[in-house]
Amino acid sequence: METIVLNTTTQPRRVKRSTVKAKTTRLPSNTKANIEHSTPLASSTQSTNAKRLVSTKDLSREDWLAVRKQGIGSSDAAAACGIHPYLSMLELWMIKTGRMTSDIDESIEGYSPLYWGNSLEPMVAKYYQEHTGNKVRRVNAVLQHPDPDKHFMLANLDYAITANDEVQILECKTAGEHGAKLWKHGVPLYVTCQVQHQLAVTGKSAAHICVLLCGHEAKIYKVERDEHLIESITRHERLFWQYVKTDTPPTPDHSESAARALKQLYPKPKPSSKVDLRDDDRANSLFAKLLNHRMSIEELEQRHDQIKHQLQTLIKDNEVAIFDKGAISWKRSKDSVGLDSKAVIKAHPDLLTQFSKTKQGSRRFVILND
Repeated sequence: METIVLNTTTQPRRVKRSTVKAKTTRLPSNTKANIEHSTPLASSTQSTNAKRLVSTKDLSREDWLAVRKQGIGSSDAAAACGIHPYLSMLELWMIKTGRMTSDIDESIEGYSPLYWGNSLEPMVAKYYQEHTGNKVRRVNAVLQHPDPDKHFMLANLDYAITANDEVQILECKTAGEHGAKLWKHGVPLYVTCQVQHQLAVTGKSAAHICVLLCGHEAKIYKVERDEHLIESITRHERLFWQYVKTDTPPTPDHSESAARALKQLYPKPKPSSKVDLRDDDRANSLFAKLLNHRMSIEELEQRHDQIKHQLQTLIKDNEVAIFDKGAISWKRSKDSVGLDSKAVIKAHPDLLTQFSKTKQGSRRFVILND
C-alpha cells in the first residue's frame, strides 16, 4: 500500500509519494478462514471487463436497493467477511433477505452520515484531481463480476480514473470525529476490503482512496491489487451468499449490530412457550460458557469496585487525582430539577388518561436459577 498525505492548505500541485509497508491482518478467530493483508503481489489484472448490470443514471433509490439485493456490493464486502466495525454479518443478511432496511435514520436533524458523505463526495473528488493531476469520471452503473461463478459480486464505483496505467479507481471517503480514529494508522481494514472487492469485480490493478477527515484534513492512499486478499474475500463472500440463498441466518457476533438484528428477527415470543435443549450438546455447552463468563464478569466487577473504593479513600475531598499513567476525576455533578411524575399523577389522575403514551415492550434476556 502506498500513501500520499496531502495538506489541505497548500496550493494544487503534483505530490510526492511515500511508501508505507503493509501489515499482516487477520480476521477474528470466530470466522471460518483468515483474511491476510500482506504486501501486494504482482498485478494479474483480468483481461475481461466487468459486466454493466444496470445503469444508475436515472435509477430510483428503491430500484437501486432492489438491485443491491441481487448480490454483494463493495460496501457490503467487509460485513460479509465479518470485519465491518458497524455492520454485522447477521444484520447484512437481514437486509439482503428483506427482513430489514438499510436506510440510515434521517430523523435526527443535522446528523446523517449518508447525506453528508454524498454531499461532500464531489468536493473530495475535485480536491483529488487538483492535487494529483489525475482526471476522474463518474461510473453510472452497477457492475458485476464477469465470471458466472462470481456473479454475486457487484460494485458501485465512486469514480474511474482516466488515462492512467498505474491506478484506475477512485474511492472517496469522509470521516467525522469518531470515524477519523479508524484512519489513525492508515486505511482501515474494512475499507481495504471494499476496495479489493472493487478491484476483483473490475479486474483493475490499483485504486486511490481520498479521505476527508473531520472536514479539514485530506489524505490519499494507493491500494494495489492483492490476489491473496481477493481470494480470501471471495471465499468469505461466497459463504455469506450461500446463507442468503438458503435463507439461513449466519452465526451472530458480539456487536450492537447483531443485537439489533436479533431484536428484529425474533421480536415477539409465543406466550408461555418453552424449548427443551437439554439433549442439545452444543446448546448446553454454550449455556455453560455463559454461566462461566457471568461468574468471571462478577468477580472482575468486585475487584474493580474494591480498587475504586480504595482510590476514593486516597482522593478524599479532592476533585482530581494525578498518577504517572493518567488521572481520575471525582467531581460532584450539578443539582438538577426533575418532575415527580408519581406525585403529579396522584394529585391529578386525569392527566394520565389525557397524556398517556404506550411504550412497546422489548424482550429481556434473563438467566434463571435452577
